[in-house]
Amino acid sequence: MKIPDTTIGRERFRPTEPKLLSIGFGSTVVADRVVAIVSPNSAPMKRLKDEAKKEKRLIDATHGRRTRSIIVVDSNHVILSAIQAETISQRFTMLRDDNPAS
Repeated sequence: MKIPDTTIGRERFRPTEPKLLSIGFGSTVVADRVVAIVSPNSAPMKRLKDEAKKEKRLIDATHGRRTRSIIVVDSNHVILSAIQAETISQRFTMLRDDNPAS
């Protein structure tokens, strides 16, 4: 998708495309919106998941596999992924390091 140039005042402004963080099985999340990437094994994280499900803020991106990480985004949605939290954190760090101006 091509983003058109826009003019703001006298300067030319080209909005940057959002960085997408792969969370497995073709699912992605906008990296700038990620607040936390955590392991689902502790009781507080299980409560977080249950509360999000009850409040209809839970997004299950596991494709029927075991939940290995929980991603919290700035809209307060909780996303479940079948990819290890450490792996997603490494991908997140690589995305952030690729664009130091962000």
